[in-house]
Amino acid sequence: MAPLKTLIIGSGPAGYTAAIYAARADLKPVLYTGMEPGGQLTTTTEVDNFPGYPKGIDGPQMMVELQQQAERFGTEVRIGHINKVELSSEIGGMHKAYVEGGEVIEAQTVIISTGASAKYLGLPSEQRLRGGGVSACAVCDGFFYKGQDVAIVGGGDTAAEEATYLAKICSKVTMLVRKGSMRASKAMQHRVNKMENIDVRYFSEIDEVLGEQVVEGIRIRDNQTQETEEISITGLFIAIGHQPNTAIFKGQLDMDDAGYLLTEGKSTKTNLPGVFASGDVQDKEYRQAVTAAGTGCMAALDAERYLQSLD
Repeated sequence: MAPLKTLIIGSGPAGYTAAIYAARADLKPVLYTGMEPGGQLTTTTEVDNFPGYPKGIDGPQMMVELQQQAERFGTEVRIGHINKVELSSEIGGMHKAYVEGGEVIEAQTVIISTGASAKYLGLPSEQRLRGGGVSACAVCDGFFYKGQDVAIVGGGDTAAEEATYLAKICSKVTMLVRKGSMRASKAMQHRVNKMENIDVRYFSEIDEVLGEQVVEGIRIRDNQTQETEEISITGLFIAIGHQPNTAIFKGQLDMDDAGYLLTEGKSTKTNLPGVFASGDVQDKEYRQAVTAAGTGCMAALDAERYLQSLD
């Protein structure tokens, strides 16, 4: 197969937006969907905060429409998973990607949009009710629980930030912290403690998420006394961190301690020429569909300019 101008790895809002811009720039992009076609939004029932959808849109439907828009301009979308890369360190060098199944692809530019996966507790009841009241993003889904009782799991800065966000719109927030103290910064802890409707439970873990179709409650276990208690809630938010999907790039691309790809300044350029990163794979601060889409646009523009500089 002839070398590609642009290979896009990943199919969330960042990947598809990069594809739309790259295709319109005549870069003839080929996009590989990865293990989770559509990315994290396919597990979100309602997307209410993406501009242009005044009535909101179903997450999976939004990803279908983004794919259709990318294909309309000539993007070739392939269902498949890239499990190995050999990235060139030379300007104008060819990058190689190995598809599960044996195919080898060469490309002048690579846009990485592999995202980050939310960490979950691993309970069968939790997994069954994802999209039915279990969420890993309070900013995305908290609005649907306005005036209701909810719980959040986690003790770091993200958990503290999401708990205070939820406390402003929900009746009561039960915050479950596995240890005897929070990992969150002192400033974030003060914010949590100042909110009268946040009930922080230390040494607490979830044994079971209750409910058949939707979340109706949780069974909490005190991990010191082993005593259990059931409380009624309608929403459960898991805030125990994210894992960037960057394993195949280790040793080739610069990353931070958590594994997020590092990009130069305000660009999407990685430390290797012709390789760009967009979306949650390089953003642990915002992690929103709209910011991911913005960096997808930037990556395509960066790739186009890089290719022009070679001519």
